[in-house]
Amino acid sequence: MSVTIKDVAKEAELSVATVSRVLNHSANVSEEAVGKVNSAIAKLGYSPNFLGRNLRKRETNVILVIMPSSEHTFYMKIIAGIQKYAQQQGYDIICASSNSTSEIEVRQMNMLFNRTVDGVILLGTSYRAETLNELSQHYDMALCCEGVEGANLLTVVVDDERAACDAVKALIGLGHTKIGFIGANDTAVSSRRRRKGYLRAIAEAGLEIRSDYMNLGTFEYEHGAAGLEALMNLADPPTAIFCVSDLLAISAIHKAHEMGITVGSELSIMGFDNITMCEMMLPTVSTVEQPCSVLGETVVKKLISNFGKPAAEKEKGIVIVPHRIIMRDSVIALGQ
Repeated sequence: MSVTIKDVAKEAELSVATVSRVLNHSANVSEEAVGKVNSAIAKLGYSPNFLGRNLRKRETNVILVIMPSSEHTFYMKIIAGIQKYAQQQGYDIICASSNSTSEIEVRQMNMLFNRTVDGVILLGTSYRAETLNELSQHYDMALCCEGVEGANLLTVVVDDERAACDAVKALIGLGHTKIGFIGANDTAVSSRRRRKGYLRAIAEAGLEIRSDYMNLGTFEYEHGAAGLEALMNLADPPTAIFCVSDLLAISAIHKAHEMGITVGSELSIMGFDNITMCEMMLPTVSTVEQPCSVLGETVVKKLISNFGKPAAEKEKGIVIVPHRIIMRDSVIALGQ
């Protein structure tokens, strides 16, 4: 039979309460009691049931991270930032992929609802703002890298509109006046805000806003190629294209090569995210860097600080982390 805390107390000739205080590293126990308990544990081979103890305290020291896809290196870099800080604070991370499917996400969220984890970080979600606001009154939750309009809970992101505007202005600064846009449909908050940034940069430069230069589809890799083909088959094609993600930009670059268009001389293409593949491509991909490790560390640090606080005292709202424009070989000055 397994050794219990009562057996340890009997062997140490102490009360169960005293043994419990020793196991919980309480300050109000004598060194003599600590020594007796440790000796009894060693003699009996006792293994504390930390999970059961934590569940009774509603603490597991585990945080759930749900991402839309496990195939995107961008999410992996954020999770690395989350893990690094969390482990320093004594927390473990469980990662799950929802495959952008609401049914799977709801099933994974049961780990939060039944207190198997202390909190959850959503790297994109199918939940609506009203639901998130209600859930956040009862559970510790945070959004990271993809916000939800109207959601009043901890959200850590870059300023997508400002970042996109800066990227397009960088292209304009190189002499480009005919700039295309490849984005996802407007149900994605980040794509909608990046589209606003694109339009803002075009308007502020006094350039013509052309609806035929804006190609909307999905975040799927294949859409980058489809968007590139549509834009370059126009009677008056753009000389530069801004894509709302690096995957779309990389797909567009491959398609341009198939069409006999040389990216980095005949056409400039810029992405968004700065995934690892950007530096492995030929040409290397100009992009907007989201500081993944900073995103991850910031969101988990603030989430942990919310643990144990009443709902009214938890930190909420949007936290902005800085972006950076990185110019590489996929972009060139017009006429150079």
